[in-house]
Amino acid sequence: MNFFRGVMGGQAAGPQPSGAETIQKLCDRVASSTLLEDRRDAVRALKSLSKKYRMEVGTQAMDHLINILQTDRSDSEILGYALDTLYNIICNDEEEEQDESEDAVTPISVSGKHKNVSMPDENAQKQADDLGVQFTDTFIQDPEHVTLLLTLLEEFDFHVRWPGVKLLTALLKNQGVQVQGIILVSPMGVSRLMDLLADSREVIRNDGLLLLQQLTKSNAAIQKIVAFENAFERLLDIITEEGSSDGGIVVEDCLLLLLNLLKNNSSNQNFFKEGSYIQRMKPWFEVGDDNSGWSAQKVTNLHLMLQLVRVMVSPVNSPGATASCQKSMYQCGLLQQLCTILMATGVPADILTETINTVSEVIRGSQVNQDYFASVNAPSNPPRPAIVVLLMSMVNERQPFVLRCAVLYCFQCFLYKNQKGQGEIVATLLPSTIDANSISAGQLLCGGLFSADSLSNWCAAVALAHALQDNLTQKEQLLRVQLATSLGKPPVSLLQQCTNILSQGDKIVRRGSKVQTRVGLLMLLCTWISNCPIAVTHFLHNQENVPFLTAQISENLGEDERLVQGLCALLLGICIYYNDNSLENYTKEKLKQLIEKRIGKENFVEKLGFITKHELYSRAAQKPQPVFPSPEQMLFDHEFTKLVKELEGMITKAVHKSSEEEKKEEEVKKTLEQHDNIVTQYKELIREQDAQIQELKEQVSSMASQTEQMQTTITQQVSQIQQHKDQYNILKLKLGKDNQSQGDGSQMNGLQTEELTQLREEMEELRKQHTLLQSQLGDKDALINTLLQTKADEPCRQNTPSSRRRSVTLRGAFPQTATVVTVRPPEHVVTGNS
Repeated sequence: MNFFRGVMGGQAAGPQPSGAETIQKLCDRVASSTLLEDRRDAVRALKSLSKKYRMEVGTQAMDHLINILQTDRSDSEILGYALDTLYNIICNDEEEEQDESEDAVTPISVSGKHKNVSMPDENAQKQADDLGVQFTDTFIQDPEHVTLLLTLLEEFDFHVRWPGVKLLTALLKNQGVQVQGIILVSPMGVSRLMDLLADSREVIRNDGLLLLQQLTKSNAAIQKIVAFENAFERLLDIITEEGSSDGGIVVEDCLLLLLNLLKNNSSNQNFFKEGSYIQRMKPWFEVGDDNSGWSAQKVTNLHLMLQLVRVMVSPVNSPGATASCQKSMYQCGLLQQLCTILMATGVPADILTETINTVSEVIRGSQVNQDYFASVNAPSNPPRPAIVVLLMSMVNERQPFVLRCAVLYCFQCFLYKNQKGQGEIVATLLPSTIDANSISAGQLLCGGLFSADSLSNWCAAVALAHALQDNLTQKEQLLRVQLATSLGKPPVSLLQQCTNILSQGDKIVRRGSKVQTRVGLLMLLCTWISNCPIAVTHFLHNQENVPFLTAQISENLGEDERLVQGLCALLLGICIYYNDNSLENYTKEKLKQLIEKRIGKENFVEKLGFITKHELYSRAAQKPQPVFPSPEQMLFDHEFTKLVKELEGMITKAVHKSSEEEKKEEEVKKTLEQHDNIVTQYKELIREQDAQIQELKEQVSSMASQTEQMQTTITQQVSQIQQHKDQYNILKLKLGKDNQSQGDGSQMNGLQTEELTQLREEMEELRKQHTLLQSQLGDKDALINTLLQTKADEPCRQNTPSSRRRSVTLRGAFPQTATVVTVRPPEHVVTGNS
């Protein structure tokens, strides 16, 4: 015990042993001591030295500490010391990093003097990380060590469970993939960790959240297991208990764990929706009238909550799953709550921006949600639509850049697959619907399109292009829009004004000379006239447009102007591809001849390829949300990249085609149209024949049923006739006996002769009815066979072009069921088939 006093207590006389020597002696004592108290003191001493002498304790004592975990399970105190020591040598937390950085300053003797040498912070950090990874690799070389640690977590003792949780978290931070694999194959491994969330001691529960965050990173299999261990229910309960958005760091940890479980995991997203957990998110976003003075933690919590909503309706999810979540969010009132935050005052700017992005994805592609958003009004006097208020922010150059991007994304999502909304936006620009007393969305877009701010020009052009996306009707309607440029001058069309900005040499051009403005206008024009021959005709009708485009494409400009050249080539190519040859001077053939003479076909195709080769093109093509590091890099729109991908190949082929190939293609096109018409006619014929066959099938079924009823009737009549025969024979025998016993035969015979005549007439009538029924039954059988033969021959007639339609008229009606007459037996036997 004097040895431990020397280590733990005051200084002893004589030379002091080095750290490595002390650690070696402690390791020997741990390995050789038979008394539990001695081993416990030695492990406690190792723990006290583990931070300062991390390398030495890790290399010399790890095996002994693991052995303690295996052999001394009955003593919780020594287990706690061993787990804390392992944690100190494996963990790379900030406080340990700081200790490592301080320990890096060591006295080195130089010429009998001591000089302080300090390692760079980044090198110290790298060495600390490498050391933690190295010790983690040593620990997990035997997977049983991780399994042992999972078993120790079942201990309820605080001094064992808490350091065990911290140690496993450190292992996951250093070597997450390997440790995840071990836990995944360990029996009940994930279930044991989920029990930490139910621990009544908050420190263990909170560190358990951090452990599960590391455990669920980028591992879909573990994420599913954790979700099906009732994680959603427990985490939402904790968030509610901690105060939701007003809660502390624990709420943040729960939200981070939920994001891990749901992001890019369709199975867990479906489980979350089916479990009605979306409804439990609504109270998170309840804000009061006074939103000033939000704490930093509340801002962080609300930001994560909004991200969680976006994960459920992200455009990268499957369309069916996204639509289902959007429907649930509308039905439970979550969308309405988000719109309340959108229109509230005093909300921090970053929360407002993220709320706009969240609302955008909740309404994207959902007609019901888009209609609701269109009905939302801002609390102003007079009330204004939320869309108008947002657009005012988008075209205001004093607003933050990220907020303007968010508003543009919201407007794009509102118009995505929403032809009704597109029509409403375009209608605000038409002369018949303009209200001079109010500001409309169309007026704001036009104002932004022609303002002095290039970012406003670009945003307004892209927003207006989305109002025309895949909507031929609105492209034609927008051609009616007239603009008053200045007093005393006649109004010009919106299309004319856009082309004027690009081609004329006045003050407007100097504004539009900025690359961002011109790119925005060219994207608008390409979207506008694509797949709209009428718009192409209007564009070509301006005699200055084509010379301007050819001049732009043929010039050798700098790198910044290459994108503009590519877009001009795309615009000219659209004029060729969608040209209906209604203008004699600008037919397809003449435009191609112009390209060949002024530009050159190969040069034209090369300039067209500048668009897809631009470095910002691929970034914009990745996802719908416009996210740009700076305003200068805001050049491409996501939907426009899809249009370029669709048109580039078609325009290239159209430019290279000769007039003969054009004629052949037109002939082939006409032939195909004729074939399509023939096919359509045959389809209609087949459809009619199918209807006839179905009708005949129903008739056959009805006749078969009636035939069955007649067969039953005949069977009954045959049975009755047989009964009459039997009765007749019995009466005959009886009458024969009576004739022998009675003498007055003449009178009796006279009476019997009259009755016999009557009976014979009745029998004859029954025979006629029976014969008639048999004949009708035969006719029906023959008719059924004819219908079945017609049904069998029908496919052959359908496959024969010259086949004629045939119809079968069913004639005849079934007789009423014959009435059975009970007759008295005649005197003589009547023979014959009944």
